[in-house]
Amino acid sequence: MLHVEDVASMRTTSDRRGAHTVDSLAHESDLLDGQKPSEYCAVVGFNGADSAFANVLVSLKSLQHRGQESAGIAIYDGNSLNVRKGMGLVSEVFSDSYLENGGSLKGKVGIGHTRYSTAGTKTLENAGPFIVSNSIGYMALSHNGEIVNADPLREDLKKKGMTFLTSSDSEVMLNVLSKEVVENGIQRGLRLAMEKLRGAYSAAVVVNDRLFAIRDPHGFRPLIIGKVGENYIAASESCVLDILGGDLIRDVNPGEVVELTESGPVTLFSVPAKKTAHCMFEYVYFARPDSVIDKIEVYNVRINLGRKLAKEHPVEADIVIPVPDSARAQALGYSNESGIAYGEGLMKNRFSERTFIMPNQKSRTSALRLKLNPIKSAIEGKRIVLVDDSIIRGNTMKHIIKILRRSGASEVHVRIGSPEIIAACYFGVDMKTKKDFIAAGKTDEQIREEIGADSLGYTSIEGLVDSIGMPENNLCLGCITGRYPVSVAGERLTMQTELESY
Repeated sequence: MLHVEDVASMRTTSDRRGAHTVDSLAHESDLLDGQKPSEYCAVVGFNGADSAFANVLVSLKSLQHRGQESAGIAIYDGNSLNVRKGMGLVSEVFSDSYLENGGSLKGKVGIGHTRYSTAGTKTLENAGPFIVSNSIGYMALSHNGEIVNADPLREDLKKKGMTFLTSSDSEVMLNVLSKEVVENGIQRGLRLAMEKLRGAYSAAVVVNDRLFAIRDPHGFRPLIIGKVGENYIAASESCVLDILGGDLIRDVNPGEVVELTESGPVTLFSVPAKKTAHCMFEYVYFARPDSVIDKIEVYNVRINLGRKLAKEHPVEADIVIPVPDSARAQALGYSNESGIAYGEGLMKNRFSERTFIMPNQKSRTSALRLKLNPIKSAIEGKRIVLVDDSIIRGNTMKHIIKILRRSGASEVHVRIGSPEIIAACYFGVDMKTKKDFIAAGKTDEQIREEIGADSLGYTSIEGLVDSIGMPENNLCLGCITGRYPVSVAGERLTMQTELESY
């Protein structure tokens, strides 16, 4: 028996198709975080002697930064697959009242998911995990990334009689997996499915009482394997293991399918690409600084980025301050390298609501003031180096600079711990329209003038690559170069020099 418990406890509005769009009270138009690229989702898979539900729930809470739109957990109890999912934060979907009233999903094998949409609309139907019942039993999928060829795959499956309930590429991926597994068995079926899927996917897949961790051949998105007591877990980031008191075993290798058995991880097969394409934004912004991705600590990368910034764009100033919270390590690195004192000049209100209905610019500015407040004694009369991890649209940076100047800053020098974002992402990041990018078609001097800074400096591509400590050919730099490691209609491949040759 398949039991799905959909939670729609948040406010709802109707979209133009008549479907219900469900928005969390803690999502969407954040004036600070909402100007940054947003990650697609977090993935968790669990198999062991202990309850899967409790461990997956804690893991999802530790990965909340990877998606605040929806959350869900699917657990196989030995006979059936039980699922609870809904719109909002993990704590909203799995609320205290739900847990206090005996809410739990029984079983030792399960997966969890948090989502921020990049492919598919913001509806309850698109919330994960995705589930299907077929001739061999039950399958469930948690997927982080984006399937580039989801549309043609969907149309092909429709022609063969398959129906779809959502606009999500994850449903396409699950149906491809299900079809191949039913027709060819698990191991051969997974391999054949991977041959059809193109793009980014780190995934946890349940097939009845079996759990699999799958990473695409390029390794765009992170996926780790760890041990917690006598249990085994797969997750998007290693910080999960620190929270649970477990140990990191290793990363799932690009192109690898690993079964997490009660005795430990077993590799079924591996089909890596000729080169990897790890997303550079995982190190710059997405991942928690205490995570280790592909054997590289995120915090150390961000310190290195700050040091590179100081070397590449020095300036005479009195204080280095970060845009909280994501740029603290970069600002500390800049301070350490330059010798300019580090300080906290902006206080972030973590308890202000993140969703604002803003009819005009005045209300948008008021919302930002609610979110960020200056520490005037640290700012007044100072020449400030303002460090952020990235600039996408530039609106928030413009407002922050105005806040600093109103608080008495004599100069504001902006330093960005990544290169200019000039191109769309097709692999699981919410950056699709070039008109959103302030750097597209503008010089750094034009950007500086638009945001109102005294000077502006970005980390170079060479500085970024060196800070990560991974060969350039092993990174996906599509959003900063316009060249992609996987063919996308109308876009350049990584090694391509002329668009006409595509």
